Amino acid sequence: MQKNIVYEDEHILVVYKPSGIATQTARLGQQDMVSELKNYLAGKAGNKQKGEPYLGVVHRLDQPVSGILVFARTKQAASRLGRQITESAFRKYYYAVIYGSPSHGAGRLEDYLCKDGRTNLTKVVEKDVPEAKRAVLDYRLVKTLVAVEPWKETSLMEIVLHTGRHHQIRVQMAHADMPLLGDSKYGTRDDRELSREIGLRNVALCAYKLAFRHPATGEEICFEQPPREEIFQAFLQ
Repeated sequence: MQKNIVYEDEHILVVYKPSGIATQTARLGQQDMVSELKNYLAGKAGNKQKGEPYLGVVHRLDQPVSGILVFARTKQAASRLGRQITESAFRKYYYAVIYGSPSHGAGRLEDYLCKDGRTNLTKVVEKDVPEAKRAVLDYRLVKTLVAVEPWKETSLMEIVLHTGRHHQIRVQMAHADMPLLGDSKYGTRDDRELSREIGLRNVALCAYKLAFRHPATGEEICFEQPPREEIFQAFLQ
C-alpha cells in the first residue's frame, strides 16, 4: 500500500487507487482502499494509538477506475474537504481511452442523469424527469492511434469533471458516441469486442490530477500521477 501513497500529513492522505480495487466495501474478503489504508496507519502508530485510526472518505472512484483519491485523517479535515466538494471547489482531471475518434477535438457535455438504484445503472434523461441531476464535463482530444491489426482507432481524451454524478463520465461519453474502452456497462458492441481482443478487464479511465485547498492551511495544492495501466502507455510515451 505504501507505494500507492502520493502524499501524507497529519490532516490528509493522498493515494493512487489501482483499477479493480474498491474505494470502500462491506463485502467480506474483498480488498478495498479504506481497509488497506487503516491497516497502514495502524502499523505506523504501533502501540501509541488506541482503537482504529480515523479515515474519512471524501470522494470515491468506481472499482474499475484508477486514479488519485484524497482521504481525511481528522473529522475537521473531512468536513472542510466535503464542503469544497459541495461547492465544486475540487478540480478533477481524467484521462480516458475511447473507441474511435471524436467528431470534435474539444467540447462540453451537459446532460441530465438519473440513476436506477435497482440496476446500479445511470442514463441520460430529459431535464423534467423526477430525480434528474445536471451533469457537466469538458473533454479534449489528446491523441488518436490506429492499430494495424485489428484496423481500429482508439483515442486518448482529457476530461475535466465539473459535477460528480454516478458513472457520469462513462454515461455521458457513451451517450455522445465516445464510449470508453473496457466499459461493459455502457460500451457499444464494437467497443466491447475490441476490449475483449486486447484483454482489457477494467474501464480505461484514470483520475490523473486532483486540485483543492488544504483543509488546514487553505493553500491551493495539486497532485498529479500518470496512469499506471498499460492501456494508457502507448498514448503517453
